[in-house]
Amino acid sequence: MIVVVLIDCFESILQPRRVTRRYRFARFYYLGTWALWRAVAARIASPRKQAAFLSIFGPLSLLGLFTLWVMGLIAGFGALNWALRTAVHSPDAGTTFETYLYMSGTTFFTLGYGDVTPITAFGRALAVGESGLGFGFLAAILSYLPVLFQAYSRREVSIATLDARAGSPASAAQLLLRMARAGNMAAMDAFLREWEMWSANLLESHLSFPVLSYYRSQHDNQSWLAALTVVLDTCSLLMTQVKGSNTYQAEVTFAIARHAAVDLTLVLRTPANAAEAERLTGDELRRLRDMLTAAGVELHEGAAAEVRLRELRGMYEPFVRALGPRLLLSLPAVVPAADGAPDNWQRSAWMRPVPGIGSLPSATGNDAHFG
Repeated sequence: MIVVVLIDCFESILQPRRVTRRYRFARFYYLGTWALWRAVAARIASPRKQAAFLSIFGPLSLLGLFTLWVMGLIAGFGALNWALRTAVHSPDAGTTFETYLYMSGTTFFTLGYGDVTPITAFGRALAVGESGLGFGFLAAILSYLPVLFQAYSRREVSIATLDARAGSPASAAQLLLRMARAGNMAAMDAFLREWEMWSANLLESHLSFPVLSYYRSQHDNQSWLAALTVVLDTCSLLMTQVKGSNTYQAEVTFAIARHAAVDLTLVLRTPANAAEAERLTGDELRRLRDMLTAAGVELHEGAAAEVRLRELRGMYEPFVRALGPRLLLSLPAVVPAADGAPDNWQRSAWMRPVPGIGSLPSATGNDAHFG
């Protein structure tokens, strides 16, 4: 029990790479707890309350895992002392398993009550080893939390910037059209470089700490999976539909973003799912092309561009489609509905218009301006 907990802790916290071994305590723990959490969430009728309930799982599951690790170590050392019949000084007449378990707990947390203490040299050595292990184990856990939350914060800062650039929820069509209508298509290269680094950070942090996949964004209509999908959609459209775009930057951003999507399905053991409804129909693509043309964007003509777009989408959509149901995260539409909703920054709890605050150009051209 002690060895299993220590190995699991090492692989989950200290080892900076994906663990390929199927039989791990942390893996079974998350499979079981997430299945239970999803079942309870399915019974919540209100979408807002359901999203709030799902957002609790990530941090709460982490605390639960830490608690089970600690309980496993305490129980393991208690059982070891009990099996070896370690001689102890105890106010009780006998030395039951409960006595050894109590001694293990006070030793692990270095409480130092002194009411139950080992007498033999071996028992004292075992107590010293357990207290040192407990001190180091708790220190490792406490040092793990800041690293985890820093990675979460870096992920969410970039996601928040998509609100004004690509709408709420974000979409590739909104992103391209807002840049085109603002006459700022030249800024697309800098945007793609920024999201190339974001995708690389996402790949590194979520492979090292898979629990981050369960951490949800501040707003219900935002998520790391939606942001990753928008980046892939945008790169695909730039590489196949838009003339004069920097296809090299779009290609390298597409490569690292697609790499992240594929590897995250591996670490979460979620098979790719190709049997889903079409995310971009022919009518939607034609509508998007008409809007881009009206915004002054020169496009590629011919069926070859549409075929190439379908090929690129086939390289990543099966993976993001699989991750969506697995984590109960919604995928964004490539082209938003005709009645676009206001962005998060345009809203407030009271939905009162703020004089002098304009709206950004949207894919549908009908953004309301809310405070």
